[in-house]
Amino acid sequence: MTVPVPAHGTDPGRPFLVLEASTAAGSVALVAAGQCLASRPVAMGVGREDHLFPAVMGVLADVGVHVVGLAGIVCGSGPGSFTSLRIAASIAKGLAHGGGIPLFAVSSLVLAAADAVGSVPSGAYLVHSDALRGERYAQPVWIDDDAMVRVMGAPQRLTVAQLDTLAAEGSLLAVGTMPAHDRAVRTVHPAAALLVRVTAVCWETPVALEGWEPDYGRLAEAQVKWEATHGTRLSTAGNE
Repeated sequence: MTVPVPAHGTDPGRPFLVLEASTAAGSVALVAAGQCLASRPVAMGVGREDHLFPAVMGVLADVGVHVVGLAGIVCGSGPGSFTSLRIAASIAKGLAHGGGIPLFAVSSLVLAAADAVGSVPSGAYLVHSDALRGERYAQPVWIDDDAMVRVMGAPQRLTVAQLDTLAAEGSLLAVGTMPAHDRAVRTVHPAAALLVRVTAVCWETPVALEGWEPDYGRLAEAQVKWEATHGTRLSTAGNE
């Protein structure tokens, strides 16, 4: 398995803290040298008490590592749950700033595709998740012979009817449930520990703490309703 070596030259032997919260099944993990050292599941969702930060502290304690001893922090960038992604991003930014360490972002759809590694043949796949309003987020990926996932193109938002067009040369990997479809679908789930199966080029370039935000994919439903009611856009909104 290829060991990720970030572009900024961080010692690959030091662990990375990974946060993933694009779905209701969030998670945190510590990974190093292509191995997962510790991980914890975290239930996410509106109205739930925030358990993400305690889980972060928990995995650090499990391995006996302090934030300043990390090689960096990797945050699942979505698309997915607007609120949960914001929580994860805020924690990741705060820890990176406080520890003086770099922050990296990795597509949550790519992490989901990594869930299929070892149980599907190498080749092209289209991993997709619910985008609400009858649409799906879709990301083309390739699973290598060495059991690593790499990106094959830009993510898109499309209707369920358009899935066959983009999946013509690959099989579908669905995050969670989806409407009945005439192509074979394998269900996958993003998880922080799956970073070890994602090629480093997908996440090795640090992001700017001041300007980076997760890829929400679209506006939150509450924000859409607010803007429709008031006839104006919120300046703090994520973009469609």
